[in-house]
Amino acid sequence: MTLKNVKVGQTVLVTRLNGEGALRRRIMDMGITKGTSVYVRKVAPLGDPVEVTVRGYELSIRKGDAECIEVQ
Repeated sequence: MTLKNVKVGQTVLVTRLNGEGALRRRIMDMGITKGTSVYVRKVAPLGDPVEVTVRGYELSIRKGDAECIEVQ
């Protein structure tokens, strides 16, 4: 399952980051790494962006980037 498919109000654990190069680096720079807990706060009406809480701060992630983050 990817972060894009998680429902509002759920907390998930990052299991894997897909993607290459700059995309992967940008996701990691935002604090989303393997083993990190992510709480989904809101999803925009059309599904883009997704607002999450990671490591105590709020972050908005594009739907395309959320597809690269595998969670459980």
